Amino acid sequence: MKDVLKDPKAYKELVKDKNPKPKLAKNLIMAFVVGGGICTLGQLIQNIYIKYFHFPPDRAGDPTTATVIFISGLLTALGVYDKIARHGGAGTAVPVTGFANSVVSAALEFKREGFVLGVGSKMFILAGSVIVFGVVTAFVVGLISALF
Repeated sequence: MKDVLKDPKAYKELVKDKNPKPKLAKNLIMAFVVGGGICTLGQLIQNIYIKYFHFPPDRAGDPTTATVIFISGLLTALGVYDKIARHGGAGTAVPVTGFANSVVSAALEFKREGFVLGVGSKMFILAGSVIVFGVVTAFVVGLISALF
């Protein structure tokens, strides 16, 4: 065993042999089903905004996104979203709900440190970089659009 620890190549082989093999087909199907289910729920919510609240179809996306983000945050706070994510994998991470889950999870993790230094600052650990990237990208695209 000591020889394996001294030889990096042998150690990598040992780790490769001991790691469980991922069930790729099952993971792909579950990600597709769960991610598709989240998107279907979003479409259902959008249809409700259009039909019952008389939003024009081109404007119904904003309240739909806000509603789906709220539902994701609520399910994260209740501990349900993580259970869904265990089965859905990347299907729960790709839609905007995955981003909301990440922000709320970080906020909940540090709530003992207080609302300002805990929740307020830690929830932007992930969100801050995404917001900065979005703002910078929007600026660059707007600048290119204005110049050409």
